[in-house]
Amino acid sequence: MRLLVTRPRAEAEHTALELAKRGHDALIASMLSIEPVKTDFNPASFDAIVITSGNAVRSLVQSALQNSLVRPVLAVGSQTAQAARDAGFLDVVSADGDAADLVSLIRGRWNKGRARLLYLAGNDRSRDLAADLAKDGIHIETVIVYSANAAARLPDGAQQALKQGTIGGVLHYSRRSTATFLECADADGLDVSPLRHYCLSQRAAEPLSARGFKIIRIAPRPDEAALLDLIAAG
Repeated sequence: MRLLVTRPRAEAEHTALELAKRGHDALIASMLSIEPVKTDFNPASFDAIVITSGNAVRSLVQSALQNSLVRPVLAVGSQTAQAARDAGFLDVVSADGDAADLVSLIRGRWNKGRARLLYLAGNDRSRDLAADLAKDGIHIETVIVYSANAAARLPDGAQQALKQGTIGGVLHYSRRSTATFLECADADGLDVSPLRHYCLSQRAAEPLSARGFKIIRIAPRPDEAALLDLIAAG
């Protein structure tokens, strides 16, 4: 099957390789572009670093990254955790799930409160970790290290493939990128409702459900392996 991958370029290239191993062809149509945000922080004053996207690691300026490597890292899922390990972080723990699982992991590790955690985040976040954990006596300081900018149009190659009917399905990873994909398809006059839509989570599927799309598949776990397994199931 030929599949459209809508996640940011660096992650989409990894997904394309995984799809090729499974006998599928991938066409990248990133709905969000990632731009690093220059910032300054002192990781030594925090008990651990929290990350919910590999983009946070990739967007760190080198000086900040080198000063951060000795701090423990709490990651939302396995891919984010691997991105941290690849960058050189030595102590990385994954919640193996979504933001709710990450909150549970943090509470379990600091069940007596009084922790100070540094959350390296993007400019657009679906959950307020600081508010979730404040009542537990856990202080989260959020530092924006990257911005995720929405695409205005689909890439030319994706437009042509959709018009020619050579795309069998679309992979969606977040609510925002799904909504952006639909907006771009509308702008190009494309009807993408007959396609199979494979979604990382229920939240990523919400814009599709709101429009009455029928062929929506949602991964049983919010990780890419579970998402790609959906394709074999049809």
